[in-house]
Amino acid sequence: METSKPKEDWNTPNTEAPKQENKKILAGVLAILLGSLGVHKFILGYNQEGIILLGITIVGYATLCLIVGAFIVWIPGIIGLIEGIIYLTKTDEEFYNTYQANKKGWF
Repeated sequence: METSKPKEDWNTPNTEAPKQENKKILAGVLAILLGSLGVHKFILGYNQEGIILLGITIVGYATLCLIVGAFIVWIPGIIGLIEGIIYLTKTDEEFYNTYQANKKGWF
């Protein structure tokens, strides 16, 4: 009986493997439009950071009648705006390596 050689060689890169989708445009636009809700964080898989932004927004709206909430509501929106601009100004490769491959959570 003849033993057959496996078709896959683990030492050579697989050029047929699908490349993970770059979410730069989607995350950047959502960060600018819905940054205070943390939607862009959920899109990138940063659930903890998304919950933090969403929680700050909810607390801000809940305390809006106490004047303090007016200041708290702006914080996640400004963070989203800044992150959206950062996302959209990076090259596709920089964005992928920084936020999708290396999982840098903030800015």
